[in-house]
Amino acid sequence: MGAELAHRHIGLVYGGGNVGLMGAIADSVLKAGGEAIGVIPEHLMAREIGHNHLTKLHIVRSMHERKALMADLSDAFIALPGGFGTLEEFFEVLTWSQLGLHAKPCGVVNVLDYYTPLLAMLDHAVEERFLKAQNRALVLARETPTELLQTLEEWRPMHVEKWLDRDTR
Repeated sequence: MGAELAHRHIGLVYGGGNVGLMGAIADSVLKAGGEAIGVIPEHLMAREIGHNHLTKLHIVRSMHERKALMADLSDAFIALPGGFGTLEEFFEVLTWSQLGLHAKPCGVVNVLDYYTPLLAMLDHAVEERFLKAQNRALVLARETPTELLQTLEEWRPMHVEKWLDRDTR
């Protein structure tokens, strides 16, 4: 992912850590000559997990500030395989898209079918009428970073007149 971002001249905006998958991706972006911008809250920086070699590192007061700044700095949102934090942040920006708070693409890299059960759950939510098909279409999923980045570049926002229809029962 990191090398592909740098190859396409796409900067990385992420949580600013030097550990785990995202730390490795930041290193990969930088090694390939790309730009990596981190946004980390003070309490995590104090634990010395901040990446000290980024293009830019923003240190903010809270997780709320972190997410807001990351969203402002980003042109698209990508979830790689991850846990609660990944899912929470992805669904928050996805909800913001549904509500019309931004018009930026949201996608997952479905490595080795990691997100297949989640995507099936979203399809189930459509079948059960808890989610509109147009909103389900906001989640772009591809198997490789190259495929997803191409899809994100080609994506165009769609206008959903009403995300909630009180007359439909």
